[in-house]
Amino acid sequence: MLVFGDADLVRPRFAAAPNWAFAAEREGEIVGSNFATRWGSFGFFGPLTVRHDLWGRGIASRLMEPVVELIDSWQVRQAGLFTFPQSAKHIRLYQKFGFWPRQLTAVMEKGVSPSAPPRQFTTYSETADPQRPGLLSACRDVTHAVFDGLDVEHEIRATHDQSLGDTVLLDDGSGFAVCHCDTGEAGTGTCFVKFGAVRPGSDAAERFERLLDACERLAADRGLRRMVAGVNVARHDAYRRMLEREYRTFLQGVVMLNPNEDGYCRADAYVIDDYSKARRRTGSVTPLRR
Repeated sequence: MLVFGDADLVRPRFAAAPNWAFAAEREGEIVGSNFATRWGSFGFFGPLTVRHDLWGRGIASRLMEPVVELIDSWQVRQAGLFTFPQSAKHIRLYQKFGFWPRQLTAVMEKGVSPSAPPRQFTTYSETADPQRPGLLSACRDVTHAVFDGLDVEHEIRATHDQSLGDTVLLDDGSGFAVCHCDTGEAGTGTCFVKFGAVRPGSDAAERFERLLDACERLAADRGLRRMVAGVNVARHDAYRRMLEREYRTFLQGVVMLNPNEDGYCRADAYVIDDYSKARRRTGSVTPLRR
C-alpha cells in the first residue's frame, strides 16, 4: 500500500489469464502467488509474493518452478522480470533459474496538465468492431519492428474487456500505448502506461514525443491527476526525454533477462514498460536456459 496505493496488481492479471497464475498453499491456506505473462515472443513473471511470516522457507523457489516451466513451453525468445537491485537475496534466487541482472528500470510519475496537447490519436474503445482487427494489426506491426514476435494484443484486449482503461494509437499508426485509467493497475486518479512503443527509425524520437502527448491527453480527458510510466534506462533517449518532460522516478528496479542479452532494452528502442506492475528480445526460437 505504501508503494502502489490502491493499484490492483492481482485481480486484472488473474481475470485475463487464470491459467497463467499460480498459488502456494500451506495447510489449505494460500501463502504466496506468482503470475506469468506472454507478450508473443517475450515472457515475464511477477509479482511473486510470499506471506511475510513464511519468508526463508523456500516457497518463492517453489513458486518459480511452474512459472519457468510454463514460459519454457511457450518457447519465447527471451523472458524477464523486475526486482529490487539492492536485494542480493532476490538476485540470487532468480539467477538460479537462469535470469541475469541487466539495466535499471525507472518507474516514473508526473502530474497531468489540463492543457495537454491536442488530440492526434484514435482509441481501441472508439473503434468499431469490424475495424478493431486492423488496429491490432497496426500495433503488432510496431512491436514486431521493435523486437521480432513481440505482441501485446493480450494486454489490449484485457484492458478493454475488463474496462481498465484504453489503448491509444497514433493517427499515422506509428505508435501505441496501453493505458490503465483510474482503476486496475493504475489506482485512483492515475493513468498507468502498461506498455507503449513507437516504430524504430530516424523519426522514432519525434513519434515517442507524440505518443507521450497522446497518453497525457487521454489522462486529461478522463480528469486524472497523475501519470505513471516505466522505462528501462538502456533506452537512453526515451528515458532522457521523459526526464525533460518532468517525469520523476519514484521506484527503481533492475531488469533480469534470460538469455542474458539486450532484447529490446537497447538505445534505439522507444518503449515504455515495467514488469513490476504488469499491473506490471535475436536468434532462433529456443527454450529458456536455466
